[in-house]
Amino acid sequence: MAFQRASGILLHPTSLPSKFGIGDLGETAYQFIEFLSRSGQKLWQVLPLGPTGYGNSPYMSFSAIAGNPYLISPELLAKQYLLKEEDWEDIPDFDQDRVDFATVIPYKRKLLELAYTRFKQGYVDQDPQYHHDLYLIQEQFKKFCYEEADWLEDYVLFVALHEENPEILWNQWEPAIAKREPQALQQKREELHEQIEFQRFVQFLFFDQWLKLKQYANMRNIRIIGDIPIYVSHNSADVWANPENFALDPETYEVTQMAGVPPDYFSATGQLWGNPVYNWDYLQETNFAWWIDRFRFLNRYVDIIRIDHFRGFESFWQVPAGEENAIKGEWKLALGDELFTKLKEVMGDLPILAEDLGVITPEVIKLRDDFGFPGMQVLLFAFGGDSGNFHLPHHYRHNSVVYSGTHDNDTAVGWWQRSSSYEKQLFYKYVVGFATGEPINWALIRMAMASVAVIAIVPLQDVLGLDNSARMNVPGTATGNWGWRYSDPDLLNQDLSDRLLDVTQLYSR
Repeated sequence: MAFQRASGILLHPTSLPSKFGIGDLGETAYQFIEFLSRSGQKLWQVLPLGPTGYGNSPYMSFSAIAGNPYLISPELLAKQYLLKEEDWEDIPDFDQDRVDFATVIPYKRKLLELAYTRFKQGYVDQDPQYHHDLYLIQEQFKKFCYEEADWLEDYVLFVALHEENPEILWNQWEPAIAKREPQALQQKREELHEQIEFQRFVQFLFFDQWLKLKQYANMRNIRIIGDIPIYVSHNSADVWANPENFALDPETYEVTQMAGVPPDYFSATGQLWGNPVYNWDYLQETNFAWWIDRFRFLNRYVDIIRIDHFRGFESFWQVPAGEENAIKGEWKLALGDELFTKLKEVMGDLPILAEDLGVITPEVIKLRDDFGFPGMQVLLFAFGGDSGNFHLPHHYRHNSVVYSGTHDNDTAVGWWQRSSSYEKQLFYKYVVGFATGEPINWALIRMAMASVAVIAIVPLQDVLGLDNSARMNVPGTATGNWGWRYSDPDLLNQDLSDRLLDVTQLYSR
């Protein structure tokens, strides 16, 4: 699919300001869209929106489809009379610069349970408008549950079962449940009816708020770039419901081959993600139905799909179970060509971006180019080699996406503070006029905007000129990530907007 020249901002919703300790889909999300609009931006890139598990990573989710309950805005629920402002009079003194997940999650869970109780019992107010709104929400909820049943029913049962025994993985549940014997599942559905209904309600709230936010963005000519991780967590509804799709022991359902990448720029021992790799032979036998359903769903809720770790669709690094790092792995061929051919047959030309970083071979490039997917360049990678470094702008293709940095990189300012003298010297040579005093973050933004790449994306941290303390993720580390937030909506002021608009218009984006 051909893209028009444009630019945008990378910001996960958890990083938005909010009194509830974590960014959400409420007022500040709408304010951010207004900032994008008046700054001339046409794209908002988010990370995966699923419910997070270990390490609070959006790339380690309990579901490939479900939404993160803790992105739901309590203030929007108050406008629907499901909550009242006095419900959060006891709000903790949350850190406004980082998400304290251990405190945020139980607090927001309490508010969601209260909203569910009001929904279930009906409003106590006698105002007819309240009862009219409740009726509409009830009808919308029924419609959502009917239309999304294919994934929703497995997910809500999985979460209810997980919350019964949160310390163990699903393959350690009683065998009849782990093996999904129909009678045993039905008995659990009856036992856990209330918990299951709550989870259905929470998913309804998330997608109701998300779709309204997306529609608001689209009305202002802002398109959403969503993220589809190549892998899913072993401890997820997807693996429990579809074990044949993954490299699992057929008796114990333990992971036999783990996903990761070999030693690279980020880590001398590689990255061992721990997710199960795919059983591509079985996926092929089913005409890639699971993958197609996944793309079909995400395509309804975002405008452009970024495929994380695209190279894994050509060949993937698998590491035997029991290894402590990713060194002792091997490359195995995937069936991405067949998958994307089938996807095109079923859904046509999708707006897809390929995250093609890492160990890239001619075969990966061919797969990307055969389907016309734009690949990625990252400016923070550009200055560690020589003039042949393909991350330097003079090597860019038109059909590509340039980032100053990604969620896995340092911020521009943090990178500059830690870069070697060699990198700085090459940068000075390459960037004519840097000596005029333009800050490093704006020099990189200008370079991205000026390039021939059809899309330029800049993390909000770089627009704000923040240092390493604002980094979102350090690959290879399991904890302490994903928590950065900008605390004050007023940081996105008119002066900043004007500066971003000026550089955007100068380079015809």
